[in-house]
Amino acid sequence: MLSQLGRWPDVQAPNLFAADAADRLILDTAARELANTGWPSTMAIVGDHYGALAAGALALGSTSVRVHTDSLTARRAIEANVRQLLPDAADLLRFFPLAQVAEQASTILLALPRGLDVLDEQAAALAAVAAPEARLFAGGRIKHMSRSMNQVLAARFARVDVSLARQKSRVLIASDPLPKQPASSFPATATHHVNGTDFTLHAGAGTFGAARLDPGTRLLLEHLPDLSAHAALVDLACGNGSIGVYAALTHPRLQVIASDHSASAVASTLAAAARNGLSDRMTATQDDALSRLPANSATLITLNPPFHIGNTVTADIAFKLIDDAARVLAPGGVLLCVFNSHLRYRSELARRIGPTAQLARDKTFTVTSSIKES
Repeated sequence: MLSQLGRWPDVQAPNLFAADAADRLILDTAARELANTGWPSTMAIVGDHYGALAAGALALGSTSVRVHTDSLTARRAIEANVRQLLPDAADLLRFFPLAQVAEQASTILLALPRGLDVLDEQAAALAAVAAPEARLFAGGRIKHMSRSMNQVLAARFARVDVSLARQKSRVLIASDPLPKQPASSFPATATHHVNGTDFTLHAGAGTFGAARLDPGTRLLLEHLPDLSAHAALVDLACGNGSIGVYAALTHPRLQVIASDHSASAVASTLAAAARNGLSDRMTATQDDALSRLPANSATLITLNPPFHIGNTVTADIAFKLIDDAARVLAPGGVLLCVFNSHLRYRSELARRIGPTAQLARDKTFTVTSSIKES
C-alpha cells in the first residue's frame, strides 16, 4: 500500500518519494514490539509527511488515529492518500496541535525531524501528556540521525532503546515518560538590530531559524529598498516573521500579509507582530504558497525560499513559490528575493517573473528585485 502513496499537493520529482524505508521500519518495529499486547485502537502520530504512518496505522487496525503535522501541505497529502487508499477509514483520522495529539496515548509514532531543537520541543510536548506507560517509536534515515537524539529522548523518557538497522534506517524506542520533565527552551525570544531598527522575534523550534535572524534574511533587510509606494507587502514563506516585522517598523503605513505552510511559522510570526506592536498591521495565515490570494492582487512580495524538502535538497519548492508569486503579482509588481548564490536563481526569476536586478550579494547570498511584466 505504501508504494501507492502520492505526494500531492507537494512538488513532484523523480528523486522525491512519499514513503521511505524509515516509515516502513517504524511501522514494523512498533508492530513487533506490540505483538503481545496487540496493535492499539488509538494511535498518536507526529511528523508524518505524506500519510505512510497514518495509513499504516489504520491498515494495521487502529480505529482512531490522531495526527500532528506542522505542514499544511503534509496534512493535505495525508488526507488525500487516506481517502484514496483507505476510503472507509477516512473518518478515523483527526488532526491535533502538538500539545494535544498524544493526550493519554500509550503508543506514539514519530518521523524524526532534522533538528535536535525540534525533537526536544516535540518530545517535551508528547511526554507531558502521554500515558505513564507510553512508548514512542521515532525513526529516520541513519545519515540524518545522531547519538544526540538518544540523549534528547533520554532527558524525557526513562528508557531509550535502539533498533537494528535496516535499509539504512533505524528506530529509537523511548518508554515511560519521566514524571518530572525539564523545562523546554522553546518558544525562544531574541532581539535583533538592523540599520538602526531593533525588533524582537519569538518563535518555536519548528519555525525555520527559530528566533534567530538568518544571514540571508539579514542581507535582504540591510538592502531593503524604499517601500513607501506600496500599501501592502505579501511576505511569502514568512518563517519567523522577521521580514514582515522589519518592513512594517520601517514603513509605518505598510500592511503586511504573511503566509507559510508551517503552523509553527504562522504562530511565530503572529507572536513577533504582537511583541513589536504590529498586530493591527500584520496578519499571518497557514497556506500552500499563496493559494488564498487571487491573481494580480499584489504589488509587492518578499521571499526567502527553502532549498530542501525534508532531507532532500531540491530547487522545486522554490520554483513552486516563485511561480505562485508570479500569479499573484499585478503587472509592474515587485518580487524581492534572497537565495544562496550558488543556486543561480536569477535566470529563473527573470524567466518566471520578469526583468531581475541584483540588489546585494555577499560570499553566500544574493538579493534580487524582479518586476512582473504585463
